[in-house]
Amino acid sequence: MTYAQSIDWMFSKLPMYQRVGKQAFKKDLTNIQALAKHLKHPEKAFKSIHVAGTNGKGSTSHMLAAVFQEAGYNVGLYTSPHLKDFRERIKVNGKCIRKNSVIHFIKKNKEVLEKQGGSFFEMSVGMAFAYFARKKVDIAIVEVGLGGRLDSTNIIKPLLSVITNIGLDHTQFLGNTLAEIAFEKAGIIKENTPVVIGESTPETQEVFAEIAKLKRAPVFFADKAKSCNYTSDLKGSYQKNNIQTVCQALKLLKKPFMIPRKIIQKGLKHVVKNTGLQGRWQILQHKPFVVCDTAHNKEGLTYTLRQLREQNCKQIHIVIGVVDDKNLEGILPLFPKTAQYYFCQAKVPRALDKQKLRDKAQEYYLDGLTYSSVKEACKAAKKNADIEDCIYIGGSTFVVAEIL
Repeated sequence: MTYAQSIDWMFSKLPMYQRVGKQAFKKDLTNIQALAKHLKHPEKAFKSIHVAGTNGKGSTSHMLAAVFQEAGYNVGLYTSPHLKDFRERIKVNGKCIRKNSVIHFIKKNKEVLEKQGGSFFEMSVGMAFAYFARKKVDIAIVEVGLGGRLDSTNIIKPLLSVITNIGLDHTQFLGNTLAEIAFEKAGIIKENTPVVIGESTPETQEVFAEIAKLKRAPVFFADKAKSCNYTSDLKGSYQKNNIQTVCQALKLLKKPFMIPRKIIQKGLKHVVKNTGLQGRWQILQHKPFVVCDTAHNKEGLTYTLRQLREQNCKQIHIVIGVVDDKNLEGILPLFPKTAQYYFCQAKVPRALDKQKLRDKAQEYYLDGLTYSSVKEACKAAKKNADIEDCIYIGGSTFVVAEIL
């Protein structure tokens, strides 16, 4: 079995939420608990930090990993989704899991995985935890895939839980109000384990405080703490909130990890170098200015589109594609009406048809043409853009993945 065959089997035999949507969502932790038992509970072999949230959990996870790496620790990092290669999800010290390790895991456990009927995500989590245990990591930063309470990663007993923020995303699974979604995210709060909340509202703060009290978990609100005023090589303006969350988290981890301020500052400035993170306000060229960002919901797009407007572009060109369960009524009003649009769809089953996206966008006075692929849309945008113009590429992780 080759690496390509292993990945194809994972994609085709077992549902992957990011590609196919809601039929891959699991309602309990039965499968991952059974898989963990079969693997002899690798999640108990390493210390961990658990990171959830609507936006920023990926950046926050990579920042934490970069700081620990800068401090000389052996660091595991589990994130999702990947942009180009499945192996991006599982890293140790910024290096992707080896292809042979993926092949070996699938070969060794294929029969059990088929028998259990586990999901793509459950399989990925099991693989990550087994890899971290084998590599004897000092600390693993584990990002939640979806929600928290029922997420497959929620079998770990972390040193610290982190919830970056709450927004109205994945409402078909997590609830239709901020309080309901906060309840699902708060499912990662563990007994007697501190939790950091990155951003909160009165509505969500009440939920977090109540659940933390029930779990006897000390709760810390980063947005109410003194600003740490650090900077990062991740340049999106929204990263200041993630930096603040990371600072608060690291304060609580002085035991057993005492990391000097200089190392924290250095780690935050070497996130891309240390971890290989891509797609967060990633500038691809300057004349014309071309940037891509994986923001895909109301909260994330509010930040990125505000930053786009601040670029003082002569004309804005936007290459956009979304997934078919996206709340278009929530995000399309955020986009500038004076921009020129290039509607496309990524090569995944969940992608919304480009013509449907264009038709809906026109209801909000967003005008442009459809293109046969993300590549063709980007090509047209670059052809039409003057040197003083800006091109923004986004709307979906999959759109960004296809141009990186």
